[in-house]
Amino acid sequence: MKVSDLMQTTLVTVASDSMVSEAVISLADAHVTGLPVVDLTGRLVGVLSTSDILTALAEQQDPDARTFFFENTVVRDLMTPRPVTIAPEADVHLAAQQMLYANVHRLFVEDTGELVGVISQSDIVRAVANARV
Repeated sequence: MKVSDLMQTTLVTVASDSMVSEAVISLADAHVTGLPVVDLTGRLVGVLSTSDILTALAEQQDPDARTFFFENTVVRDLMTPRPVTIAPEADVHLAAQQMLYANVHRLFVEDTGELVGVISQSDIVRAVANARV
C-alpha cells in the first residue's frame, strides 16, 4: 500500500509570519495536532505542533506573559524547521518506520517539492484496524 492511499489531502497550513494565536485557532478548528508551515510561495518550511506551543507556553510564568506570548510570538520562532517528508508513491511501511525513527506523529507528503498531503500515525493505525494494511 502506498502513502497516497492513506494520506489526507485537505490541508490547513499556517504562514511562517503568522502569530501563534492564529495558529492555535487553526489547530483547534481543524482538529489536528500539527500544521505545516509554509512560506510566501507555499513551500513547506516547517511544522508547528501543539507540543511546540505547550513547551513554549510552559516557560511563561504568569498570565500576562502567556497573553503576550500568544499575541506577539511569530510561528517561525516556534516551528520545527525542515519537517520529515515522504513521497506519495512510498510504501506505508516506510512511512511508519520513518515516523518511528524520527519520533514524529506525521509526515508531510511532497511530490516534486510541492506539498500534497500528510500521513499520520492515526491514518496508519486506522488502516491496520480496518485490515487495509
